[in-house]
Amino acid sequence: MYEFEYHRPKSVADAVSLLGDKSDPKVLSGGMTLIPTLKQRLAAPSDLVDLGAIADLKGISVSGNTVKIGAMTTHATVAASAEVAKAIPALAKLAGGIGDPHVRHRGTIGGSISNNDPSADYPAALVGLGATVHTNTRDIAADDFFVGMFTTALEPGEIVTAISFPVPEKAGYAKFPNPASRYAVVGVFVAKTAGGVRVAVTGAGPCVFRASAMEAALASNFSADAVANVKIAADELNNDLHASREYRAHLVTVMAKRAIASAA
Repeated sequence: MYEFEYHRPKSVADAVSLLGDKSDPKVLSGGMTLIPTLKQRLAAPSDLVDLGAIADLKGISVSGNTVKIGAMTTHATVAASAEVAKAIPALAKLAGGIGDPHVRHRGTIGGSISNNDPSADYPAALVGLGATVHTNTRDIAADDFFVGMFTTALEPGEIVTAISFPVPEKAGYAKFPNPASRYAVVGVFVAKTAGGVRVAVTGAGPCVFRASAMEAALASNFSADAVANVKIAADELNNDLHASREYRAHLVTVMAKRAIASAA
């Protein structure tokens, strides 16, 4: 690794202050992506600002029809939460399928969505449920938060503090995992909400996206049969050694049908 200064602030305000004072700082939450990146010398920040000691960023609460999860809450905590399992079972299932036990006990929801890996699971849940991302300065709708590959709407010095999920009528998630990393080659989150049906796809493209044709088909018939013949255009999907864009287009329909069956 390159030399850097390590900081462990005790509050969000202190973390924001450090980010504003240093020349090229990076925020460290779970470190599941950043630490390997540092080891490979692909990043050389001047300072690391570790959010692990900020208690206000951890925890899960359910109030009315909203589940709120602190940004530094680990995947394992979400997966094991009885409150999450009762309110949004699909979200608990999604968290339990991320990586391996080591990743789940270190990785955090805030770190995952801020990194916005195109194959990450959580972006599908946020967009699929119409979640809201809370930062130290504002609230951002999930539809506006994920901008592109490894890119979000976060401004320099802005830190995710929590995510609020509206409780859906029903929801399901299914993914075709990479056998080594457990990242989603394709993952589909389907939710029937008070505002209508939402279908969010991760892994298939450069960034999570909504499958509008599937949403329209499910609006009148929430069943796997409704999307069986809905075709996803392959033109702009990912194409790599794990799967061709055409295969990913096929998998979107397969995973959507499984997600709907899970929701039902």
